[in-house]
Amino acid sequence: MTVESTAARKPRRSAGGKAGTKRTTRNTAQDTEPELVQLLTPEGERVKNAEYEQYVAGVTPEELRGLYRDMVLTRRFDAEATALQRQGELGLWASLLGQEAAQIGSGRALRDDDYVFPTYREHGVAWCRGVDPTNLLGMFRGVNNGGWDPNGNNFHLYTIVIGSQTLHATGYAMGIAKDGADSAVIAYFGDGASSQGDVAESFTFSAVYNAPVVFFCQNNQWAISEPTERQTRVPLYQRARGYGFPGVRVDGNDVLACLAVTKWALERARNGEGPTLVEAYTYRMGAHTTSDDPTRYRHDDERAAWEAKDPILRLRRYLEASNHADEGFFAELETESEALGRRVREAVRAMPDPDHFAMFENVYADGHALVDEERAQFAAYQASFADVEGV
Repeated sequence: MTVESTAARKPRRSAGGKAGTKRTTRNTAQDTEPELVQLLTPEGERVKNAEYEQYVAGVTPEELRGLYRDMVLTRRFDAEATALQRQGELGLWASLLGQEAAQIGSGRALRDDDYVFPTYREHGVAWCRGVDPTNLLGMFRGVNNGGWDPNGNNFHLYTIVIGSQTLHATGYAMGIAKDGADSAVIAYFGDGASSQGDVAESFTFSAVYNAPVVFFCQNNQWAISEPTERQTRVPLYQRARGYGFPGVRVDGNDVLACLAVTKWALERARNGEGPTLVEAYTYRMGAHTTSDDPTRYRHDDERAAWEAKDPILRLRRYLEASNHADEGFFAELETESEALGRRVREAVRAMPDPDHFAMFENVYADGHALVDEERAQFAAYQASFADVEGV
């Protein structure tokens, strides 16, 4: 069975779901297919777009295969991380299942000197920035605060506080603009975070100071159990109008469209034209995190409809129809995918336990008497276990 069918292999509950549970009734006005930028249909057919075609016109068959490989391996990594959490190896995991095209398309639009501010679900973007996927798992295992140097890949550490990274991104963008750099900044967040005050502040500051930042919103339809229509009365991308900069909605399951639109937005930023809001209209196929049960608030027929728009499957259809990839390519990728899964499993289980006293380090730049006192108390507490074992 091919890797791209991971989502389809998961068993679905009947439409009735659990007895006594309550699901949200979606607003039919928002259920209609929205207008968005699309270059690749769910059936894998290539469509032209006069405004954005130029940004993907030079994409070669080799690069298309690369985008497909990125999505497949990202999904394989994500599936392995979910399995590791279920086995007790990770404390929590936030899956990106279904959002691969939004992340890979936008991630491959970036230059090396651009800077990324992610949330905690941008595993595909991390892959594009060259972050070893095993480094993403340390935080979720509880052994570190993020296992990579942000400045080594221009990819900031994961941000758990919802929406705060958009302010960090705006400030950083304002700084590089003052430095005269022609690089750009991109901030990732979800539809739930779009309701946070930090995001509104970011929009205000970036617009007023013409900051070279792209706000990339992955609208996966659900902020945990809250559907998008409970958060806004207009499409999310239209919010940009009120702040004085453009917004565009792109098919978040179309990797080519996400690549093109993000390239356009980054080009605007580098040319001194200020911020852009990109709303990638996609779907969270799995749970919000592994502590969530989406069967309690949404219907299986909704997920089934989005499975038909699978981002990996549509690109495979296009590659096959265009004779850009053969069975040998897909077979080799399957082998590579399985090897990645094994490497991730082995790396997680080999992670050393953290130093118990590491949490007291770097609390203050020059140390603090209260921290010293707490460290001593904790040391005495730890020593008490050794005393008990020695009795």
